Amino acid sequence: MRVNRRMTATVATAAVLGLTLAACGGGDTGSEGGGEGGGDQVEVFTWWAAGSEKAGLDALVGEFENQHPDIEFVNGAVAGGAGSAAKDLLQTRLQAQDPPDTFQAHAGMELQDYIDAAQIEDVSDLYDEFGLTDAFPTDLVDRLSTEDGAIYSVPSNIHRANVVWANPTVLEENGIDPEAEYADLDAWIADLEKLDEAGVTPLSVGTTWTQVHLLETVLLASLGAETYTGLWDGTTDWEGAEVTGALENFETLMGFTNDDRDGLDWPEATQMVIDGNAAFNVMGDWAVAAFEEQDKALGTDFTATPVPGTDGTFDFLADSFTLPVGAPHPEGAKAWLETVGSLEGQVAFNKAKGSIPARTDADPADFSEYQQGAIESFANDTIVSSLAHGAATPVATLNAISDATSKFTTGASDLAGYQSELAAAAQG
Repeated sequence: MRVNRRMTATVATAAVLGLTLAACGGGDTGSEGGGEGGGDQVEVFTWWAAGSEKAGLDALVGEFENQHPDIEFVNGAVAGGAGSAAKDLLQTRLQAQDPPDTFQAHAGMELQDYIDAAQIEDVSDLYDEFGLTDAFPTDLVDRLSTEDGAIYSVPSNIHRANVVWANPTVLEENGIDPEAEYADLDAWIADLEKLDEAGVTPLSVGTTWTQVHLLETVLLASLGAETYTGLWDGTTDWEGAEVTGALENFETLMGFTNDDRDGLDWPEATQMVIDGNAAFNVMGDWAVAAFEEQDKALGTDFTATPVPGTDGTFDFLADSFTLPVGAPHPEGAKAWLETVGSLEGQVAFNKAKGSIPARTDADPADFSEYQQGAIESFANDTIVSSLAHGAATPVATLNAISDATSKFTTGASDLAGYQSELAAAAQG
């Protein structure tokens, strides 16, 4: 079987390609039959274009080829900005009625805009056909379901966002116990101050989305799981004193970060810890693959622990795949969704990517030491939804929070103004 790994070289080129295809195809093909040969190929649109993400996609494609050898895989990956470039191009294509056959999206509220615009199909019937309702934990199915019980995507994995990565050698050289367990942010900040005084970069961070990622973990650590969740369901006052205190903690932590942060993405920020140029980094557990692919051993060359103050809480996100309205190859898309949800697909994908399967019947022994711990935590911890990765809020809210965060961390607004802008963003 031929595999076309069609990569988009630049965002500009991708945008032109999308608009050209729309002009040639035009109209609504409809998902009932799609274009000619609705099951002979599938264009899979993701932002998995490099590193462990591409390794995971490649592993998933390999399993797809085993399960569906007569369907051609077309790689629609778009690199850049933790998915922001891909999402921009995707929106252009959807508005031009030129959807890919399936696209990656974070499970949860990120899907709401696509649902409201009638751009994706309810795939609940596929859950019954593929046996996914019994394979996925009930709590996850509940999070994937809308109020009327519809489900619009199939998750490929589960990621944990609230992880702090550390370089034990850097800590030991500066008189800090690498096995220290911080009860809260204040205890952690005390050690960050020691590192700062020693001339070491205490905490690496990258561009705006990584700063929003840090923000969500600080909100969770400062507020606790219930009050953090209240930020998204309206029961917590964004203008309240508790949130002010959390934002003060965020401001303090940003003061310990690298000056070149706005020019880096997450791999470069994580690499600073790997290379010993920073002591700590807060990032989701996709970062474990970055350490392991450079032959770094957990517990010796790096540590991975819950962000101080969040132990016992699992900050959840999941990559998932959809069935767009008007997909030109709907049968190909359904075949892809079958592989994504299958035990074999989830094992292959997650072993390469560093996340954990959404299915409960995967054998933890098939995974790394870190992943085994994450599997146990997901089963036992309090689950909350990630802000930066689409589980907690619709895209428009996240974009507004990101804009406010960029203004604040670049000095264009003060803390009071930042809090007001966040409150306005949350209210829509």
